[in-house]
Amino acid sequence: MIQNSGIWIFLAVYGVSAGLLVSAGVFTVLLAVGLTPRFVGATHTAKKIFLYEGCIMSGAIIGTLFSAIPAMEHAGGWLRERFASGGAEGSSSFLAVMDAGGEIFLGIAGVFMGMFVGCLALAIAEMLNSIPIFARRASYRHGLGIAVLAVAIGKLLGSLYYFWQGGIYPG
Repeated sequence: MIQNSGIWIFLAVYGVSAGLLVSAGVFTVLLAVGLTPRFVGATHTAKKIFLYEGCIMSGAIIGTLFSAIPAMEHAGGWLRERFASGGAEGSSSFLAVMDAGGEIFLGIAGVFMGMFVGCLALAIAEMLNSIPIFARRASYRHGLGIAVLAVAIGKLLGSLYYFWQGGIYPG
């Protein structure tokens, strides 16, 4: 292990750097479409801008933890095993409350995730209005439909390959 410590340090630095690069890309997309200013403008809550930013950062960090650390996905199962094996009185009622709380949490989280994805999709759709403007200014008259179709087919084939390989966890 000591002989390979340089490799582990390199891998740690490489992993953190790659993560920072990906997160910078995600937040660049959010800034490019102007999602946060749209929320602030629509709700007239400019005084709460730091709350918006904090929620976005917290969501990104929590999402990263749950997707990058497989043990985080099984925290509920671990708690269930501990309380079920304890045999204490009231543990079954506590498990029922925990199950109901988990269902409520999933429902609330799903609503917020759906709102975020919907707003992001609408913001990106509004940005798509810039494609015809760019095409006119660049005098790109013929083949714009073919270019958009090529991008769509590429996304389709990439998605199919991704899911065919088993997504993040292949096999």
